Formats: sequence, C-alpha cells, structure tokens
Amino acid sequence: MEYVNLGRTGLKVSRICLGCMTYGVPAEGKSLPGRHAWTLNEAASQPFLRQALDLGINFFDTANVYSSGESEAVLGRFLKAGARREAIVIATKLQGVMREEPNGKGLSRKEVFFELDQSLKRLQTDYVDLYQIHRWDYETPIEETLEALHDVIKAGKVRYIGASSMFAWQFAKALYLADLRGWTRFVSMQNHYNLLYREEEREMIGLCRSEGIAVIPWSPLARGRLTRAWKSENTTRSESDKFDRILYSGTEEADRKVVDRLVEIAGKRGVPPAQVALAWLLSRPAVTAPIVGATKPHHLQDAAAALSVKLTPEEISALEEPYIPHPVLGFS
Repeated sequence: MEYVNLGRTGLKVSRICLGCMTYGVPAEGKSLPGRHAWTLNEAASQPFLRQALDLGINFFDTANVYSSGESEAVLGRFLKAGARREAIVIATKLQGVMREEPNGKGLSRKEVFFELDQSLKRLQTDYVDLYQIHRWDYETPIEETLEALHDVIKAGKVRYIGASSMFAWQFAKALYLADLRGWTRFVSMQNHYNLLYREEEREMIGLCRSEGIAVIPWSPLARGRLTRAWKSENTTRSESDKFDRILYSGTEEADRKVVDRLVEIAGKRGVPPAQVALAWLLSRPAVTAPIVGATKPHHLQDAAAALSVKLTPEEISALEEPYIPHPVLGFS
C-alpha cells in the first residue's frame, strides 16, 4: 500500500479508501433512503473490513445516512475490536435526511452539533478524522455551516473538514469565506469522477490543484460499469439502483465506447478492467485516494493491485479519446 498526505495537511492516508456505504442493514423489499437491496449485513461486512486492514488500507469513509446510521455502527464496532484508533483515519458525512422532521437534515448549526454527536456514538470514538458536508445546503447560509464546523474542530471532536459534490463556485466561496473569517477551511473534495464522468475536470479539479485540496472520488468504477465488458453482467445493484440510472443515462453509446477501449487495454495487459480504470484515476492530477466499495474479495485486491499499474501516455490518451461531455449530475 502507498500512503500520501491528504491535501496540504500532514495526515497520511492510504491511496485506496474503503467506502462503507455497502455495509449496514439491507433493505427488505424496495429500497428506502439510505438502505438498499445490495447492502451487506454486519456479518457479511466483516471480512471486507478485515481485508482492507490486511491490505494496509487505513482510510475508511462512511456517512450518517448510509443504512440510516448502521453503516457507521458496523464500522465503529469493527474498528473498536480490530484496530488501534490512532492508526485509522475515519471519514464520515452529514447533510441528508435522518429524521422526518423540520430539523432532521441539512447543515444548520443545530444539525451539525447533533449529527456529529450521533455519529461519534455510532462510531464509538471521541473524534472523527475527516468530517464532510455530503452536499450543499441551499436552505442554510454557508457561513453558519462553516462556523459550526470550525467550532467542532476547536472542541476536539473533528480533526479536519471536507466537502462533497457541488459546483466549483460554491466550493470556492466556502474556501474564501473560511479564509476571510479565520475559520477552518476544507481540506478535501469527495466528488463524482471516473472514466465515464469527467465533468469535474472543467473547473473543480483545477480549483483543488490550485488550493492544495485532496480529491477523493466516489464511484471511481462507475458503479461497476468499469469492471467488465459493456452490460455483460446484471447485479442486484445494477437492477435496483435508481441513482445509478440517473448518473449514467442518455450517454450510453459514448460510455460503451469508453468501456470497450478499457476492456481492450486491460486485455492486452492481462489484468482486470477495474485495475486499469483505477490506475487511470490514480494517475490524474490532484487525485489522492479513490473511494472503492467492496462486496467480493477481488474488489479490494484489484484496487490494491491498481497501484502497480502504470499506464503509458498512449494508453491514457486511448482511454480518454472516446469521452463526450455529459450532463452535470450528482450534486443532489
């Protein structure tokens, strides 16, 4: 495993981050907010969390909305029993709906303080290493959110703060206001970025490079599309993930050309397509650690192996050539 600084901080993180959205409580019947048919229960999740540690992964990402908090609880129990807290980097997020009541979501000062305390209880820890706003809250002034995040850092409950998918102007505004008011600034951006969705290269990636912000992409394998030949396999997730269809609809013909090129290059190298797709992402400027989900043993094995795959400039050009502009999605 390789380790790098998280942006301009001194915090060392593994170049692969294990995403824990898949671990918690499966939905029974139709999917519910934060609960899905493909979610693994606690017993089924344990081997993947252990495998991550065995591979040298020290960076774990979850969120309060994943399985309505159970993802944090599963991760917390595992790390409490199986790892030293000082050796692990725990990232979690807030903003989504947690309770069907007026203050049950968002980034108000009240909700930041409440949800952080709830996350700490579920994670069984005194502090979160990286606390992230899951999305922009259009109903709360960003100044209120930034000051609240600054205060929880000063209280010792959070070490660093980060953000997730939003417009570059919003992120720039947040960084500017933090500097102007003397508040703690965001150190990371968790955004949607992979071979099939490269719209972040237009503005966000450049902003992050300029400001020394760590980029930790979610869905680096496009929800499995970059792991196999085009539509060669149906999974529980591909058949039931409504968000998947939102993210990758209307560009199927162009996306297929990218996947075909990926499979071709992987075949020539004699490695799985997932390794090549992750190797491409790891080679991109500003990318610190893709957030990889795992429901089969080879998922994390491929992720770790991707660190050794060094693509040539010709291979990178070939992978990128079929891409066409996509609608900007994933900010809500």
